[in-house]
Amino acid sequence: MNVFKVMKPLTASTSARTGRRLPGWVGAAALVALATVAGCSSTPKDDDRASVEKLYADAKDDLTSGSYDQAVKQLERVEGRAAGTLLAQQAMLDLAYAKWRLNERVEAIATLDRFIKLHPSSPAMDYALYLKGVVNFNETMGFLSAVSRQDLSERDQQASRDSYQAFEQLVQAFPDSKYSDEARARMGYIVNALAEYELHVARYYYRRQAYLAAANRAQLAVREYPQTPAVEEALYIMAASYDKLGLDQLRVDAERVLRQNYPQTPYIKNGVRVPERAWWQFW
Repeated sequence: MNVFKVMKPLTASTSARTGRRLPGWVGAAALVALATVAGCSSTPKDDDRASVEKLYADAKDDLTSGSYDQAVKQLERVEGRAAGTLLAQQAMLDLAYAKWRLNERVEAIATLDRFIKLHPSSPAMDYALYLKGVVNFNETMGFLSAVSRQDLSERDQQASRDSYQAFEQLVQAFPDSKYSDEARARMGYIVNALAEYELHVARYYYRRQAYLAAANRAQLAVREYPQTPAVEEALYIMAASYDKLGLDQLRVDAERVLRQNYPQTPYIKNGVRVPERAWWQFW
């Protein structure tokens, strides 16, 4: 019996201790897992098995109660003592989750990358990719929450791109996985968020009369994210910026594309939009 067959996905829930939403699955291999690997050459000796079971049970209790620091300590011990077993793989995934909940994103990603490298054929690979995407996705949301207080032109969107890549790997390799539908939804959000980010920066430059920079960032949004809602305003910012720069032919070209694709566009009349709320709050 495969140890990962006892990992049951949990529905999204809220931690009573922290009030934060939990992901769709928290590594849930129960004590049954050790019984499934009994007899394997890599299984701990029988006289050690009970203590490993106790360690893992305690770690699960700590995860459930939100005692993530303690869970990390227990899971690291389980991983070491059950090395070479499916339980060790389970402990690695739980460890990554616990570190994420401790806001230790780099450590969580490192643990997941190690899992992916060491266990490429693991039956839990889809979850590992999903969790990697979620960890980076939430880093993106943390970044977005502080956006209005910072100079966006200097911010890095690498976490968003890393999240998209992990979700993309998941849906390509495991299209029927229980995590794939949510991954696809998050991918769509990420693409829109990246486009909106470029648009926001373009607005930032335009309002500061840095018209060449504004045109370039708007052009980037159009080129990289052509299927997103941000394209309409991006085309207008390009046209308006070229107008300010005296680049008449480029202005005409941008306006033509804008009018052809968005004949009812309000931007020709109203100009660059001033968002009524933070640009990223559309999830």
